[in-house]
Amino acid sequence: MSAHRPYPTVEALLAAADEAAYDLTSGDLAEALAGEPATALPDRGNLAVHTALRAAHAAYESKFGHAFVIALAEEDPAVVLDQTLESLRTRLGHDEDEESVVTAEQLRRICRARLLRLVADPAPIGSPDRAGSITPGLPRGTQPTSRRYDGRGRWTIPGRA
Repeated sequence: MSAHRPYPTVEALLAAADEAAYDLTSGDLAEALAGEPATALPDRGNLAVHTALRAAHAAYESKFGHAFVIALAEEDPAVVLDQTLESLRTRLGHDEDEESVVTAEQLRRICRARLLRLVADPAPIGSPDRAGSITPGLPRGTQPTSRRYDGRGRWTIPGRA
């Protein structure tokens, strides 16, 4: 995706991300999953639900060899827990090929949500980004400039030819 930057619109960025996700090989998927943390779950809920989730997560990781990932759009903790447990139980019944397709789709959705969050609230220059690393500031002695995308693959600075 970075080879085709900059993207003129958010829609173009999301379309490129979707295309890249659809083109994942099994090796690409394994690499993406190796760096993907398990889906964080809310602390709310009773002990029985969390015990069932931990057991299902362990069974999933044992069967498929990677963390269980799911794109969750719901905010209600009770619904999140129910959706996760239901999805785990369903996906444990999949064979490896079927689960690979489902996992790739979940990663695509997660990536899409992350891109939308970044576009909606980008980290300012010189501040910690979403991953906690420091985005480098401008080089010493330079001033920020306003740049515009010209629609033909180039960024231009207003007032310059």
